Amino acid sequence: MKALGEVISVISGKGGTGKTTLCAAIATCLAVEGKRVLCIDTDFGLRNLDIALGMADQSIVAFTDVIHGYYTLSDATVHPRFSNLFLLTAPVRENEDQISPEDFGTLLDDARKEFDFCLIDAPAGIGAGFRLATKFADRCLVIST
Repeated sequence: MKALGEVISVISGKGGTGKTTLCAAIATCLAVEGKRVLCIDTDFGLRNLDIALGMADQSIVAFTDVIHGYYTLSDATVHPRFSNLFLLTAPVRENEDQISPEDFGTLLDDARKEFDFCLIDAPAGIGAGFRLATKFADRCLVIST
């Protein structure tokens, strides 16, 4: 039986600290090492993990579309160079207050079964998006510079 994957949230109380850049770099390194990696951008106000991963030209599935059952985790957007690196982005038409933490937790439970790692790019601050990104994480990487 496959061991469950690990969910890591990349967080900071302040914007501009490099959360997105570090999240993309760690995800890419893990993928190069042969790990199956899912990245989830939960920064509703400034979705840009797709840019940091070099996936800006692709159509990216929102994680809420998976939660609502429109797509499955296997529909997550695949990186153009690394076939074991996947991305789900924050939705355009919903905000963090509209997302059920329990539904997001179920999404992460499913991700643990399909991926070796799930990295969550959290928004700055300690609002609802931060709580969503951290509540069900196994670890948090706090960026403090």
